[in-house]
Amino acid sequence: MKKLIIGLLVFGLTIPLFSQVINDGMLDEVVVKATNYKYLNETGTREAAVSVNLLQKEVANYDLQEADFYQDDYDFYTVNFFIPDGKVVAAYDKDGHILRTIEKYNNVALPVDVRDAVAKRFPGWGIYEDVYRITYNQDNGAKKTFKLTLVNGDKKMRVKLDENGAFL
Repeated sequence: MKKLIIGLLVFGLTIPLFSQVINDGMLDEVVVKATNYKYLNETGTREAAVSVNLLQKEVANYDLQEADFYQDDYDFYTVNFFIPDGKVVAAYDKDGHILRTIEKYNNVALPVDVRDAVAKRFPGWGIYEDVYRITYNQDNGAKKTFKLTLVNGDKKMRVKLDENGAFL
């Protein structure tokens, strides 16, 4: 009886050894696509708020051809992206390349150049709220503007700046 149990145990342990697949060292093919790198290079900055960068990466990595509404018949598609801080309306061609975007973010962290320019020109004024707008076009690149509402006591003022802190 003891020999029978040991025999079944050895038999049960050796059968799975023969069922293993031997890996020949070849891996599955991986396809890397960098279709919207121009968009990220034009719109992205290190100083931008985390939520802005995350939404821009989501827009750049969006796979249009996997969407439910995708049909090869149309020349371009408009897709909306939303987060609590802002929104992006992006136009893609039928291959998934970004043609243009309109972006608007409310009350995000401002770049150092913008904050310094406001503090230098309007000392004693505080930034009450801000709107960061980006318009991207595949041919013309990106245009970034900041619309700020400044307060000083009961006075309010609105100013508009570009990304480098120059007043418009």
